[in-house]
Amino acid sequence: MNAIEIKGLCKSYKDFKIDNIDLTLPGGCVVGLIGENGAGKSTTIKLILNIAFKDSGTIKILGKDNEKELDLVKEDIGVVFDESYFPPELNAKYIGKILKNIYKNWNDEQYNDYIQKFGLPLKKPIKKYSKGMKMKLSIAAAMSHNAKLLILDEATSGLDPVMRDEIIDILNDFTRDEEHSILISSHIVSDLEKICDYIAFLNKGKIVLYEEKDRLYEQYGVIHCSQEELDKIKPSSVIGKKVGSYGAEAIVLRSDIPSDIQSYPIDIEKLFIFMIKESV
Repeated sequence: MNAIEIKGLCKSYKDFKIDNIDLTLPGGCVVGLIGENGAGKSTTIKLILNIAFKDSGTIKILGKDNEKELDLVKEDIGVVFDESYFPPELNAKYIGKILKNIYKNWNDEQYNDYIQKFGLPLKKPIKKYSKGMKMKLSIAAAMSHNAKLLILDEATSGLDPVMRDEIIDILNDFTRDEEHSILISSHIVSDLEKICDYIAFLNKGKIVLYEEKDRLYEQYGVIHCSQEELDKIKPSSVIGKKVGSYGAEAIVLRSDIPSDIQSYPIDIEKLFIFMIKESV
């Protein structure tokens, strides 16, 4: 069963719109939603969770309609937003007591393990936490009630590189169980590259590319060549390019790279940047 199925999703605002998005998160997989600030990542997640209301299209979460049947799967969803929404006067210990009475599958031991692992003080008011500490608390809460689906919106953005690596390791452990799935949005592409099975590029409210990550590595290559050599390659095979006085750098379909031009592996961040520049 797919963890998330989105078909024809549209939402219009005064100066922005989510434009006919199709997106699938297969069960047991991680999908990374990549986009610049303002591309529509957070809006898409809010529409999935029915916090914002779509104009048209369908969204299913764990096989259930996100408008009519969301209550049936709320227990199975863990959510981390880019800001903490816990009452600032409370502390981590009291948050655990509250959540224990909300979630049927709440695991006190697991929650306390995460609190200790993240180095969070149990009795310090949340209003005195740094942004990174608030994010860690949100992640600890989301991971402690046996959720089948985690939805994370810029969840690593307030963390230092070492802690981001630790979070990625925890998320990797989570998806070793094939019943667990993750949708994670971020502008920190290197984080997503470490964990994702599928990559979705979102630009100006549209999905400009959705593909299995390993397939992207197989499909595209980076070349360094002259402008004349680049002009001989079919324009439809060139995903993006950067031309300067020193020559040209381009991302090209591997199948159409001339045999006399050496190609190099892509990285997802460069692919995204080149694609976005081409679409401007």
